Amino acid sequence: MTEYVDAVVVGARCAGSAAAVALARAGRRVVAVDSATFPSDTLSTHLLFAGGVAELAAIGALPRVHALGPPRLTVAEMTGAGITVRARYTPVDGIDHGLCVRRTGLDAALTDTAREAGAQVREATKVTDLLWDRGRVAGVRTRDRGGRERELRAPLVVGADGRRSTVARAVGAERPYRSNPNQRACLFAYWHDPDSDQRSVAAQWRAGSDLGTAFPCDDGLVMVLVMPPVERLRDGKPAAAYAEALDRLPGLRHRLRHCAQATKVRSTRDTTSYFRRSSGAGWALPGDSGHFKDPVTAQGIRDALRYGRLLGEAVAAALHDPAELDRSLLRWERRRERECLEVYQWTNGLARAEVMSPLEVEFYRAAAADEKFARHALDVFARTRRPGEVFTLRRNLRLATAALRRVRGRTDTLRTIAAELRRDVQARRARTALGR
Repeated sequence: MTEYVDAVVVGARCAGSAAAVALARAGRRVVAVDSATFPSDTLSTHLLFAGGVAELAAIGALPRVHALGPPRLTVAEMTGAGITVRARYTPVDGIDHGLCVRRTGLDAALTDTAREAGAQVREATKVTDLLWDRGRVAGVRTRDRGGRERELRAPLVVGADGRRSTVARAVGAERPYRSNPNQRACLFAYWHDPDSDQRSVAAQWRAGSDLGTAFPCDDGLVMVLVMPPVERLRDGKPAAAYAEALDRLPGLRHRLRHCAQATKVRSTRDTTSYFRRSSGAGWALPGDSGHFKDPVTAQGIRDALRYGRLLGEAVAAALHDPAELDRSLLRWERRRERECLEVYQWTNGLARAEVMSPLEVEFYRAAAADEKFARHALDVFARTRRPGEVFTLRRNLRLATAALRRVRGRTDTLRTIAAELRRDVQARRARTALGR
């Protein structure tokens, strides 16, 4: 069977649903296919800062997500070196809170929103191959769970099918042109969370080279994530590695003193960050299929929603003009890279599995003493400020000066501070060069 539509979206989770919503609202006939049936789970840290919640609102999914019952996370808290920093959000499009929503409910809400906008969402349907016409992608071949095959022909195929993207592999874009290996493993489980005093707080702790978080979510649970150095998860025993990491994070253990673990531990050792070529003749890769950042800064869902939506809006009027479609896809891809490159580099820095540096300790001290600075730092996570606007070279030099006064000439600390300043300058130079 052959069917003709305006666009096919492969993958109906965050990026795919957002693209389908934008295309359907523009009056295009769009079909989204996914091998899963919803609700279904997927490996994800699923925290949204205020900027990410604003993206849910932009595609019309926020009322459905709020109906799932996640607490509004109005306070962000970071603790390290015995110093605690607390901040509230600068509102983003009127939204002053974050959310942590399990993917079973979140993704079902997104697919329902896509259907309401007019898109068809076909579950339990796998893409087996791409269709080509004179060097252009011209659709997909699918197979449902009953074994029925179908051809969906369209001028645009959106590959929103994740890190192991079938579409990226088929168009030859699977190999990144920019990547950064991870240094941290990622392990999480859900816990029953009776402590109502902390249900509005998204919290992070650092101790030694370990990092851990507690994000209250729907159904009275809290998602507890730890990110130890990746070598501590090489024995294939994630439950043991998880418990050991919790024991190395006394602040997080204290947060869980009245909680009981509700689920098994889920884990991954591979959180390599990358950019892939994300547009070509009749195809595009929003979401993790085209660009991925280490989950330490929790930017994945926000970016999937935003650049899925912007993709649909950018190409809706050009679908049946191949030359203009390709130009629109390339403009969209370049915009994403411009907007994400600095955050990508900043995230790679935070993803290093290292003990807190003297500059980081001074940053915590400065933010704990200055509420405005703390809020500006939170704005970076919410994506309303760039890292370079807040963590300026001048500010880093001031922090370095404060750290030097504190250590009083210790040679090892002096070397550490000098190395970190060099790394910061090198990253700024690299970003400038890449931008050009």
